[in-house]
Amino acid sequence: MHPGFAIGLVFLGCTSNVVFLELLARDFPGCGNIVTFGQFLFIALEGFIFQARFLTEPRAIPLRNYFIMVSMFFVVSVVNNYALNFNIPMPLHMIFRSGSLIASMVLGIIILKKRYAVAKYISIALISLGIFICTFMSAKQVSSRIGTSDDDSYYVFIQWLMGIAMLTFALFMSARMGLFQETLYKQYGKHAKEALFYNHFLPLPAFLLFAFDIYNHGVLFNQSKQMDIALLGIAVPIMWFYLMMNVLTQYVCIRGVFILTTECTSLTVTLVVTLRKFISLIFSIVYFKNPFTFWHWIGTLVVFIGTLTYAEIWKTFMPLFHRKRKEQ
Repeated sequence: MHPGFAIGLVFLGCTSNVVFLELLARDFPGCGNIVTFGQFLFIALEGFIFQARFLTEPRAIPLRNYFIMVSMFFVVSVVNNYALNFNIPMPLHMIFRSGSLIASMVLGIIILKKRYAVAKYISIALISLGIFICTFMSAKQVSSRIGTSDDDSYYVFIQWLMGIAMLTFALFMSARMGLFQETLYKQYGKHAKEALFYNHFLPLPAFLLFAFDIYNHGVLFNQSKQMDIALLGIAVPIMWFYLMMNVLTQYVCIRGVFILTTECTSLTVTLVVTLRKFISLIFSIVYFKNPFTFWHWIGTLVVFIGTLTYAEIWKTFMPLFHRKRKEQ
């Protein structure tokens, strides 16, 4: 499959997925559980039919290993979406999740006893600095409400701190899952499609823990204003439409990244995903008018420079620069 097609899927799927998630979260900040459940259910059904072939396809990786990986994946997905309940702005949510390289390196040093080049440490320092700047400025925006006539201002700030703690926990749990997945792939080979299915299929019973919350938000979604779908000639509650589009775009995003990893180098994947995150961030700020100060922009720029430094993009472009100079 042509890499350009995979890149298109990533940009189309991942960017629009963030848009529909923000549309959902702006009206119902507590809808994280129903969103996560919808994503898991759709991807599990697709994998059940086309990957597992109704569970007749033999597994390459033992089920007991999947239970460990699935537990981590489920917690990460739920916590990341649920953090939006705690006054975390979507731009900060996206920037914070860009810190996955930090968590991966820290756990790689602690667990796998890895050692990295100096450039890697510099890049991680830049990413950490950028996230700190953005988090600090967001904290100032939240704390500015304290001391006003709003009696709930302190509660809002405590909520925000809990949201930051949840994102930090999910960041390191995701990195730990990545290390575990890397170990499995070394032992049994890469089986990304199989892992994608079991990661979404096995946790489905765990959503019974959130059944009451999911049901309540389903009722709230039913009460949202109606939206006419001209192609189908029907009207549906607009929040259900947003949820359906979020689920579909999540699937397109995941498939796009999967195809990209099989067709392109890791450097290309990093560049595409980084650029996609930046475009999503810009769209969130401009379209949804999220508060974003000059220092937020500085922090964001530092995060992306650190990410590109980690990917060693400069080594790719420097030979081209020297060749051009020689030709001149």
